[in-house]
Amino acid sequence: MSQKERPLFYRQEVNKTIWEVPQRYQSLTPVGSGAYGSVCSSSDEKTCRKIAVKKLSRPFQSIIHAKRTYRELRLLKHMNHENVICLLDVFTPATSLKEFNDVYFVTHLMGADLNNIVKCQKLTDDHVQFLIYQILRGLKYIHSADIIHRDLKPSNLAVNEDCELKILDFGLARHTDDEMTGYVATRWYRAPEIMLNWMHYNMTVDIWSVGCIMAELLTGRTLFPGTDRILSHCFPPFCGLVRIKVRAEIFKLYSEEKPSLLFTLTVCMVNHFSSHCLCQSLVFDTKKNIVDINQLQQIMRLTGTPPASLISRMPSHEARNYINSLPQMPKRNFADVFIGANPQAVDLLEKMLVLDTDKRLTAAEALVHPYFAQYHDPDDEPNAEPYDQSFESRELEIKEWKRMLSSAYSWFRETCVN
Repeated sequence: MSQKERPLFYRQEVNKTIWEVPQRYQSLTPVGSGAYGSVCSSSDEKTCRKIAVKKLSRPFQSIIHAKRTYRELRLLKHMNHENVICLLDVFTPATSLKEFNDVYFVTHLMGADLNNIVKCQKLTDDHVQFLIYQILRGLKYIHSADIIHRDLKPSNLAVNEDCELKILDFGLARHTDDEMTGYVATRWYRAPEIMLNWMHYNMTVDIWSVGCIMAELLTGRTLFPGTDRILSHCFPPFCGLVRIKVRAEIFKLYSEEKPSLLFTLTVCMVNHFSSHCLCQSLVFDTKKNIVDINQLQQIMRLTGTPPASLISRMPSHEARNYINSLPQMPKRNFADVFIGANPQAVDLLEKMLVLDTDKRLTAAEALVHPYFAQYHDPDDEPNAEPYDQSFESRELEIKEWKRMLSSAYSWFRETCVN
């Protein structure tokens, strides 16, 4: 580990977890937590401003975790855009690779996230225009580096008191050339092609998420609030114990850390416990992805069922069979769904919430939509510098990812940190 100008650290307990941070970052106050880490607000004594400190959760627990940690650092330090969170500092209390077990990121502190805002107030159309414009402006930048965010949702969009927005959380982001795993993005904002196991989907999965978010800002309600229950309706109530055991086995298998495998539940087992065929509730494929059918049904009640021309292009045989088994549903008139909304907003939604990814707008195309006429400026919607993602194809042990992360950490602190 680099010893150049190593800061003095102090220890503080935060929510029953020990944080060890440089003395310049005082007054740690918890503001949130998630699957991949916890965040505290803090006062930077050196710059006299409030910042956010994120402590990553178990960054080196496995090879998957180690690579994800390295990926997030690389992405954060590459970002330099007004509508995308950028890295102000990265640190670890470790003085050697052997002790290197904790990683902290420092970023700007934003006042709230869109999830909080939607719950607290009804937004005007002007607010929605400005917020969605900023999301798309940030996405255009991210996508220009061939990066897909993959987890856009209101809680990953931070807003300050001036309504200025930044896209957060690159823990799931990937290069567009990567083969994609199915279980990404919060279910309510997840593009249908992810649920249908398209392993090489493109960056318009983020545009679908933006459409879901925009609809929520306009109406104050989640557009596709699919149930979180996976197996609860597959078995009758008296088989609750069996249901719990089966669900546990599915989620044990349903992990990024397991190799790809074919997950099979036999029809005889299903028939033993229920008159309902499991296939009516779940879709499995060779990448062990589970589709929440309720979520897809909600989507298709708005978009209609896909045409045969689109179904034929779906790479997953299971997905094609499932879609073909559905009754035909017509596409609804978006103006009837979003009553009272700005007609241009409705038109934009209709062009973002398209099942066919070839017809869905890109971020750059969405920015020139008339809905954003008062904000769109092609000279102020920059692209990113090329992003080197060659590390994604590397298969390394945890200690090697640690070494690479240590090098990136040292370079960043020596060249970028004030």
